[in-house]
Amino acid sequence: MRKVFNIKGKYMSFELLKKVGDAQKKKAVIDVRSGDTVRVSQKIKEGDKFRIQIFEGTVIRVDRKASHTERIVVRKVTSGVGVEKSFLMHSPLVEKVEIVRRGKVRRNNLRFLRERSGKSARLSQKDFDRHAVNELPAEEEAPVEAPAETEAPAEEKTEA
Repeated sequence: MRKVFNIKGKYMSFELLKKVGDAQKKKAVIDVRSGDTVRVSQKIKEGDKFRIQIFEGTVIRVDRKASHTERIVVRKVTSGVGVEKSFLMHSPLVEKVEIVRRGKVRRNNLRFLRERSGKSARLSQKDFDRHAVNELPAEEEAPVEAPAETEAPAEEKTEA
């Protein structure tokens, strides 16, 4: 058993931390890859109200895909200025992630795009089924078992 120490010097088991992390995990997340152009809908809190803000750009990095701390870094150029945002995929503030285009790339970290602009910053497009990729798998419900039946009463003897 691996030990993880907290701030006060006491240790917690790794299994306990994993159980807490898995409880925060979303049931299903879209399979996002580097080079994809995505549209991320994020909840923004203003005062006591929430609104949805959409950030569309190219995914330049995907981290920790199998974990509850899965993260993507999305980059877009606005008014000649490059803007990058990092999104935790299992965060409750990330409402929806939609893949618009799928780029053909051969690496996971595309930080070379930061130095490029114009046509040299484009990625070649790969054919894909947009509707099938953006559809989340249906949540499977556990089958409900019928209550256990008690033993049937023994057949009554009829008097003749």
